[in-house]
Amino acid sequence: MAVAPGAEAAFFEVLDRHRASLVAALRRGGAEAGTQGTRLASSAEILASIENIMQDIITSLARKEAPAFTIGNRSSWENIKFEDSVGLQMVAHCTTRKIKSDSPKSVKNFALILKILSMIYKLVQSNTYATKRDIYYTDSQLFGNQTVVDNIINDISCMLRVPRRSLHILSTSKGLIAGNLRYIEEDGTKVHCPCGATAVAVPSNIQGIRNIITDAKFLLIVEKDATFQRLLDDDFCNKMSPCILVTGKGVPDLNTRLLVKKLWDSFHIPVFTLVDADPHGIEIMCIYKYGSMSMSFEAHNLTVPAMRWLGLLPSDIKRLNIPRDSLIPLTKQDQVKLDSILKRPYVTCQPVWRREMEIMANSKMKAEIQALTSLSSDYLSRVYLPNKLKFGGWI
Repeated sequence: MAVAPGAEAAFFEVLDRHRASLVAALRRGGAEAGTQGTRLASSAEILASIENIMQDIITSLARKEAPAFTIGNRSSWENIKFEDSVGLQMVAHCTTRKIKSDSPKSVKNFALILKILSMIYKLVQSNTYATKRDIYYTDSQLFGNQTVVDNIINDISCMLRVPRRSLHILSTSKGLIAGNLRYIEEDGTKVHCPCGATAVAVPSNIQGIRNIITDAKFLLIVEKDATFQRLLDDDFCNKMSPCILVTGKGVPDLNTRLLVKKLWDSFHIPVFTLVDADPHGIEIMCIYKYGSMSMSFEAHNLTVPAMRWLGLLPSDIKRLNIPRDSLIPLTKQDQVKLDSILKRPYVTCQPVWRREMEIMANSKMKAEIQALTSLSSDYLSRVYLPNKLKFGGWI
């Protein structure tokens, strides 16, 4: 089934009904619960928080005590609560860990946190911004690698209980976006996302974009860059116009998640995901929908619980008679990952998702989106996605 550019209104009937039901659910539950993120802390509040931390350090030293930072434990399920309208959130009174200045194991980490805190203070005070990469290169030998900087910035954000962008630290985006979308970036640059075979990078400062305009009927998150590019090459955006395509190129970065959240909050357009029918793809989909344990302290700003799973569903493999030689056996790591996901709190409220994952577990097989090419080279863009979108084939 091919859809011509400017698809007739009848094509979007089921999508429009889905959108109406989402908006009605928001109204019933109170829009604030599902659409408002944590308020951005003001510069004065950030400066005061850092000054209080420094005062605590000075007080400890005056008492001849070793200073320490107390940070919420971001790697324990004990610290996580689940709400269907928000996702995974860090509990208010969570277990903590101490970064001590007198412990050989943590003294370097203590010093690095102190160093980055001082850099954040200067950025906020001067109303300037830096990327995580900029911070790493101020002393790459001291930090050792970029991951160390990334983790410390997240720890500081968690410790201060503020969104990371309130710290005036940005990250370089890896995500791409295409389709029916226009906006103005913070520096005044006008961006008109293309509908052809090219895409634009997700902005690095989502907070700063304004004058967002779209008529999109849906937003499709595509797990892999290769699949995203294939859809663009097949002219999917024009054939299914008006729509928006986004890819985080695998596990999404913060900016891609912030953009998807902003588009949902602003327009309440249906959001769908297209991921591989494997545990890794399901994990990525869950990050967009419910968030992650490590960023649970910022869940209100990042999650889109109204998102739906469009494909590739494990049940599609049998339904479409995808040849067995196009499937891949689950590895031991896959099985461990799948078991882990099935035990997570949000699976309880998603029985249909659970059934799909059980189909995968029982078959002991997985499939990449590319497996659809075994049916025909353009099956994904010509048949699979149009039919799913027209007839409501999401869960």
